[in-house]
Amino acid sequence: MVSSVSAIRSIPASRRAVLAGMLLAATWLAAPRPAAAAEGTLTYAVHISLAPTWFEPAETSGIITPFMVLYALHDSMLKAMPGQPLAPSLAESWSVSEDGLIYTFVVRAGATFHNGDPVTAEDVAFSFKRYRGTAHDQLQARVVKVETPDPQHAVFTLKEPWPDFPTFYATATGAGWVVPKTYIERVGDDGFKKAPIGAGPYKFVSFTPGVALVLEAYDGYWRKKPSVKRLVFKVIPDESTRLAALKRGEVDVAYSIRGELADELETTPGLSLKGVVLQAAYWLQFPEQWDPKSPWHDIRVRQAASLAIDRKTISEALTKGVSLVTNTIIPDSFEYFWKPPEPVYDRAKAKALLAEAGHPNGFDAGDYYCDVAYANLAEAVINDLQAVGIRARLMPLERVAFYKRYAEKGSRTSSRARAARSATPRPGSRPSWSRAAPTSTATSPTSTPCTPSRRPRSSTRTARRPCMRCRSWSTSARCSRRSGSSAS
Repeated sequence: MVSSVSAIRSIPASRRAVLAGMLLAATWLAAPRPAAAAEGTLTYAVHISLAPTWFEPAETSGIITPFMVLYALHDSMLKAMPGQPLAPSLAESWSVSEDGLIYTFVVRAGATFHNGDPVTAEDVAFSFKRYRGTAHDQLQARVVKVETPDPQHAVFTLKEPWPDFPTFYATATGAGWVVPKTYIERVGDDGFKKAPIGAGPYKFVSFTPGVALVLEAYDGYWRKKPSVKRLVFKVIPDESTRLAALKRGEVDVAYSIRGELADELETTPGLSLKGVVLQAAYWLQFPEQWDPKSPWHDIRVRQAASLAIDRKTISEALTKGVSLVTNTIIPDSFEYFWKPPEPVYDRAKAKALLAEAGHPNGFDAGDYYCDVAYANLAEAVINDLQAVGIRARLMPLERVAFYKRYAEKGSRTSSRARAARSATPRPGSRPSWSRAAPTSTATSPTSTPCTPSRRPRSSTRTARRPCMRCRSWSTSARCSRRSGSSAS
């Protein structure tokens, strides 16, 4: 529910255009025309510590963070562009056989990697086969083979029709982001992370862990030559330090400025605050709910947590009301979106439910893990929970460490959940497989499907897009909003 807002220093129009593309995680399309030489430097203060794993498409973990780098450094066969969820990119065109089993991609002529090597079908097949991210097992189980009859054609054969293949292949994972086969075979995976070569609009210059990533415009980019010569992603995890750097002119853009700092920024001459329009979700995850000995196993306790959280006040306090408060993980831009009832805030009822569940004085909920970039959101949630007697300790982690721990915990929880379901069937109740950060301010106390419950009347559509953030059903506390993302 919490929005991320970015602070922007007054900058020339050419650099603002590049900035807009960065904030929308897209590169603007333009009609072919002579382009002026790239010039200047745009410094972007990021709210997380960058990691080399995000330079590597093969390791995309299912969160949106790596795409901040991928869109600059690499290019995909298909990718989301303004107004086009699956815009042809390194694929000049693509087609599907009538039986839905064969996808043929035509590699764009003239596209090159930063070392000057042409992008070929061999690179496409190589990139798919070496992908080892979140959706690896699913993709490998559904794709029978990848053939390259010539340098310009890559042919994927599926075991059975799968209308969502283009989405999983090109936009929800890193499998469709193409890397140079010859170069990687020469330097190895570790060498590639140290000096990545891609086919995107910017090429790698340097990376200093904990300090900055520096990229430079690649004049050979096939789509449109960048107008800004150098991009610097400066690592500044602390929010007040990002604002100070912006005020001193050390950075041009500071991502995620909230609360009182946002108020301060709006009164600073030469700076402006802009809401970042994204579709994402924040929620409160209960990994122990499948353990009969845990208080979270009782649905009344989870309902009490939902009722205890004042989502509207948190939105107003942290993001000036920009964040939308909803009661679902499904973004309203999805097809067949069903609008659920508004979430309810009622502390008295929350306390009554806790007493009914055997916790009249509340209970110790243990550690509350969150992405450190959104610790202030977690603090607000913890304060609301404590007001009704649910006591938790904040444990913020750097993003890479958080998602690693979260994935490991989720795997163990899901195994226990499957065992529990086999012993005691409970229709409509399944474990959460979400990859987003459990630092939410909204709750769905009962099972919530990750695809809308309303189904299309017509069965002729073949391209229904599922929720990319969750794999099945969830019993976790969640909300969905337009602005900002725990994984952004």
